[in-house]
Amino acid sequence: MQQITPAQVPADAQLIDVREPEEFAAGHAAGAVNVPLGDVPARWREFNQDETVYIICQSGGRSARACQWLEQSVGVEATNVDGGTSAWAAAGLPMS
Repeated sequence: MQQITPAQVPADAQLIDVREPEEFAAGHAAGAVNVPLGDVPARWREFNQDETVYIICQSGGRSARACQWLEQSVGVEATNVDGGTSAWAAAGLPMS
């Protein structure tokens, strides 16, 4: 599993936030799409598999689990955003 910092996420990245809907609604990385961790096995086909999927959560734990599952179970290339939404906000990156 690859890991990058929030500042390294490309501006046009496919960014999936695996937090619960209420966490996502309280504030998320601009451009992120909410797919809660528990829904990833049922919804992974919604991801564009022709490009890297960047996974984010609050601090990096749930996103790491999602990346592992995607790579090991279905062969989708996934990159964990280290430090999650907390690090994203601390870096001054756009939030919604």
